[in-house]
Amino acid sequence: MLNPGPHRMAMNGSREVALSVHDLFVKFGAANVLKGVNLDVYKGEIMGFVGASGAGKSVLLRTVIGLIKPLSGSIKVFGHELTNADIEEREVIERHWGILFQQGALFSSLNVRQNVQFPMREYLDLSQRLMDEIAAAKLRMVGLPPDVGSKMPSELSGGMIKRVALARALALDPQIVFLDEPTSGLDPISAGDFDSLIRTLQQTLGLTVFMVTHDLDSLHTVCDRIAVLVDGKVIEAGPMSVMMASQHPWLKAYFHGTRSRGAGAANQTAANRLPAAPERMG
Repeated sequence: MLNPGPHRMAMNGSREVALSVHDLFVKFGAANVLKGVNLDVYKGEIMGFVGASGAGKSVLLRTVIGLIKPLSGSIKVFGHELTNADIEEREVIERHWGILFQQGALFSSLNVRQNVQFPMREYLDLSQRLMDEIAAAKLRMVGLPPDVGSKMPSELSGGMIKRVALARALALDPQIVFLDEPTSGLDPISAGDFDSLIRTLQQTLGLTVFMVTHDLDSLHTVCDRIAVLVDGKVIEAGPMSVMMASQHPWLKAYFHGTRSRGAGAANQTAANRLPAAPERMG
């Protein structure tokens, strides 16, 4: 388990901070994408991260995991500063997180079992037999039978790809999991099943989950809190009740718009009031 860093962790009452982002700036050329982002994610919670398309949600995730170098700011995971960590320090921290990218990002030349084993080969020195046993256990954990291990990614459905990618993200028993649009491209039933899986794993394993998403159903059903990125900054963070009560124009449009749950219920009620269509003759 990753131990807290040498400095006392930030706390909110008795809640331990798993991920802390402070005054983070990211710039691409002349474009300022993140303009001083501040965000705390608490240990053991599912945090949903939302914003308009192109607002920088995935940029923040990729900056946290080290794929993008920030212009300035601080990123701490369980108290360990990442922005100035050397390679060895980052490797120690990275062993304690798992990542599911938007399209799964499975290696097309590797079968399912080998994909799940990839982090083990990178970070651990295990026998092939033990890696096979661990991979089978992780596949069962995400609801897939062991025989899926021999299949290639091209043989899998979209939902199965997501589950295999999640199994790979869990390969090293992480403390924190980053999910980038985990239900994107899934039909409503598969998306609902995946949401239920995330919640079950979070409760069973005590995971901290940082989930970039635009899926309103996911935000309503599995997220403990939601953070909102607008104009390069986090403008609000809190449970769904805070989002629904906010008077900020973007939040009102997002959570009370034509595709919101409330709008859907209202449209259904209006449809139920319409007179029945006349029977067609002959």
